Amino acid sequence: MTEDRPAAPVHKAKRRRQRRISPIWIVPIVALLIGLWLAYDNYLQRGTQITLMMDNAEGIEAGSTLIKTRNVEIGRVERVGLSDDLRSTEIIARISPDAERMLVDDSRFWVVKPRIGREGISGLGTVLSGAYIQLQPGSSASPRREFDVLDQPPVAAQDAEGIRINLLSQLGNSLRLGDPVTYQGYTVGRVEATEFDAENRQMRQRLFIESPYDVLVTESTRFWSASGIDLRLDSEGVRVNVESFEALLGGGVTFGVPEDVPLGPMVEPDTTFNLYPDEDSAQQGSFNRYLEYVLLIDDTVRGLSRGAPVEFRGVRIGTVASVPWNFSATQPEGREGFAIPVLVRIEPQRLANDDDDANFDLNEWEERFERLFDIGLRASLKAGNLLTGAMFVDLNFQRDLEGEYIAEVFEERRVFPTTSGGFAQIEAQVGNLLDKLNNLEIEPILSGLDRNLAQSEAMLEEVRELTGTFQAIADDPATREMPDNLNRSLIELRETLSGLSPESDAYRELTGAMQRLERLMRDLQPAARTISEQPSALIFDRRSGDDPEPRAPRD
Repeated sequence: MTEDRPAAPVHKAKRRRQRRISPIWIVPIVALLIGLWLAYDNYLQRGTQITLMMDNAEGIEAGSTLIKTRNVEIGRVERVGLSDDLRSTEIIARISPDAERMLVDDSRFWVVKPRIGREGISGLGTVLSGAYIQLQPGSSASPRREFDVLDQPPVAAQDAEGIRINLLSQLGNSLRLGDPVTYQGYTVGRVEATEFDAENRQMRQRLFIESPYDVLVTESTRFWSASGIDLRLDSEGVRVNVESFEALLGGGVTFGVPEDVPLGPMVEPDTTFNLYPDEDSAQQGSFNRYLEYVLLIDDTVRGLSRGAPVEFRGVRIGTVASVPWNFSATQPEGREGFAIPVLVRIEPQRLANDDDDANFDLNEWEERFERLFDIGLRASLKAGNLLTGAMFVDLNFQRDLEGEYIAEVFEERRVFPTTSGGFAQIEAQVGNLLDKLNNLEIEPILSGLDRNLAQSEAMLEEVRELTGTFQAIADDPATREMPDNLNRSLIELRETLSGLSPESDAYRELTGAMQRLERLMRDLQPAARTISEQPSALIFDRRSGDDPEPRAPRD
């Protein structure tokens, strides 16, 4: 046992040499750690990979096309290829780590490139730098890594202040993406999206109304298409409505609240409205409570169209709904069956006040019309515009028809009593006038007219001869020289009278002669008086006594 003890220290020294690590391994280990850190840092700096789907990759290049937001680079396109079904383009891009939080469910991408549209020219800066992909961050909290690239830039940001509403319209009344939304000619919004509902055969549009104009959209608001220039010739005359210049080029939509309708409260986002084809249709859509009657017209309905007004003494109270309406249906008994049915709507809401609309009773209005029929209320067609020939339905009282109303029904609609229109009355009056003319004795009248014409011709011949005589006198050279002779005489008379001025000798001599003549007349007055009293004084001397009496001589 004493021989084995010295061997123990040698075994422990060997184990200590085996546990010691050589310093040469420090450098590879540090290099490995640095490489791992660089790889991890490169992975972090590489960013998030996303997939973008497009119809085509026009202007997109792998490794060159940038992804920007607010004109700040946040990513780059790495690869461009086709999708698995070969129907679209698949773009693989990398987004920088600091922009990863922008990749949420409602984020939107679109390609920025030169565009020419109704709003003007955009994207000119990409002519030299090339197209790039724009990112509009969303407000959702759900992350997303695959997006569809929009064909057109969005109208407004998701967080923009305003209101988004929906419109429903027919195919012929649809809108396009980016069309303006105007209010009294001022642009207040845009059409954000359009979609065709094939099942219901309707167009769905989404509108964005900017703040502060969103307060204009209320429950009573009506939307209608803006065609730029709206020119109409109807029974109310000629009307021209011009929208904004942008709507004039490409159309759009406008809105407003109909007259005599309360504004109502503001609507909530995503409220759905109907899009009407024009302003008249939008106005008509406000009157949703009405009475339907049928007019059985015996006269022509040419010029009467759908939408024509129904007026009572010039006040509109209804609208023509259809011309003709169920023309082949059986007409009430007692009629010949040739009347043309016209469906009209009596809209008492046009006459009601805003406060009375809630308590509106159609039955009460129907009973009121029944009473008016008994006292002679009748409908007739009248010309509203002589230029276009458009007609309207006129309601008025015919006192001579009072008490002659007989209730009739046509296709489950009450018949509104009618009377002959203005043209029919004129035609009847013309017929009566022609009958009276046919009964007149025309031959005596024509004979008298012939005699009067003969006398008139003779008188005209005399007038013609007299005119010829006057013409001959006027053409005589002496007549033509008469004005010159008269002018010369007047000139000579003026010269003669100018020589008789008070300072002239002739005037003084004439004055002296007049004075002498006056003295002579005074001197001759006694002689003249004597001769007047005693004419014999010219022969005998004047005697102061009585006249001598003749006597015989005395023997």
